[in-house]
Amino acid sequence: MEILWQADTPLSAYDLQDQLPLATDSGRPRAATTVLTVLSRLERKGFVTRERTFRPHRYLPAASREEHMASLMHEVLGTANDRAAVLERFVGGWPTCAPATALVLWQAVALAGGLSMLGALLTFGLTPFGPDLVTGGISFAASFLGDQPWVPAGPMHILALSGAVLLGGHLLLNLIVTIVRAERDRRRHAQLVLLLSTPLPEAPGTRLLDNPAPIAYCLPGAFTTMTVLSAGLLSLLDENELDAVIEHEKAHATQRHDIVLMLFRAWRASLPWFPIADRAHREVGLLVEMLADDSARRSVDDRTLARAVVLVSTGGFAAPSHRFQGTWTGTAPTEDARHRILRLEATPLPTGQKATVIGAAAALISVPTILLLAPGLTNLFD
Repeated sequence: MEILWQADTPLSAYDLQDQLPLATDSGRPRAATTVLTVLSRLERKGFVTRERTFRPHRYLPAASREEHMASLMHEVLGTANDRAAVLERFVGGWPTCAPATALVLWQAVALAGGLSMLGALLTFGLTPFGPDLVTGGISFAASFLGDQPWVPAGPMHILALSGAVLLGGHLLLNLIVTIVRAERDRRRHAQLVLLLSTPLPEAPGTRLLDNPAPIAYCLPGAFTTMTVLSAGLLSLLDENELDAVIEHEKAHATQRHDIVLMLFRAWRASLPWFPIADRAHREVGLLVEMLADDSARRSVDDRTLARAVVLVSTGGFAAPSHRFQGTWTGTAPTEDARHRILRLEATPLPTGQKATVIGAAAALISVPTILLLAPGLTNLFD
């Protein structure tokens, strides 16, 4: 089916035989009779249609890849006893039902991870100077400034302190570099947009690019925010679908999703060997898209939003073109669109479960911090 979907014209069994990989058992091309048998079965199931005008007969898909996947999803959901449970499993679990809550949790994970790494190195490195982080830090500072005799420290403790300084500097430097590069790219992009686009009178703060591809993204800034649409997008969408896209992009700007993405991009750049940093960047990219969708849902119905997501993500028929601040915000755009559409039918996360997740996020940050600082602060004020 994949070969037929990618082909521009109908294919015969012999055309398919030439493009199929070799058989794994014999290493030889697959027999034409085998290919014909599979095509006959696909035809009976309604997946392909046969053109009998020429010989050999030629085959083409009965529906596009997207239409085929949508049909399968409707079939699965139609036979499921618990439609919401199937959707929740398919689109990735509870985060898609509560993207704002999941985003808070990811931010807590990132912050707690950085604090834990720095705290562990500092606590071990300051052990010769005091029994806890606070006492050891005060004693180290006094020794460093010459207010008290220097306490001998072993090579492992010196290595740990050096590692904490280097790690902290590395994280801070990557954050600064990411911010500077993002602001530089944003200004350059904004200048090009102003040069190549015209204002859209009926939508203040929106610029129109004379481009046939369906494009929609925003360029948020400290003082001005610009939403960029293309002529191809206006011709592709109806009025309600266009409203959905504009509200979606406005949400990106007003909620400053660019800052959230920038922080996680800096975290990933700082720790490229850390798998959770890369996953967090991908997950957060999808979550901010869902947050913007939720804002758009206040202005349009879910069906209109779903149509807009499909049309913009596939360009109506081909390559995806929805971008945020010039870069894809998730994994494959068509995969993101699938998750975003399916979640529209998912049941929202109950308030109690949201509160539990928020509590867990707060505990991720507060509990390690208290355990590190409480003993020293208690001794300091006693």
